[in-house]
Amino acid sequence: MREIFAGLPWWVKWVAVPVIALVVFGGLIASIVGFVIALLFKLLIFVALVGGLIYVVRKFMSSSSSRGDW
Repeated sequence: MREIFAGLPWWVKWVAVPVIALVVFGGLIASIVGFVIALLFKLLIFVALVGGLIYVVRKFMSSSSSRGDW
């Protein structure tokens, strides 16, 4: 493989080959990046909802215990 690229100009190695790879695999790369971003966003929402639930439950438990026993 190195012998093939050794005789080529620099712009073929560093410009043309990456551009061809982006054209061929661009849709796949965009799909993977979109999936990862959507997954991270859902994970962030999940963490925020669980944290909010824990906060509300602790607030409720502390206010109900401070009223005294029946």
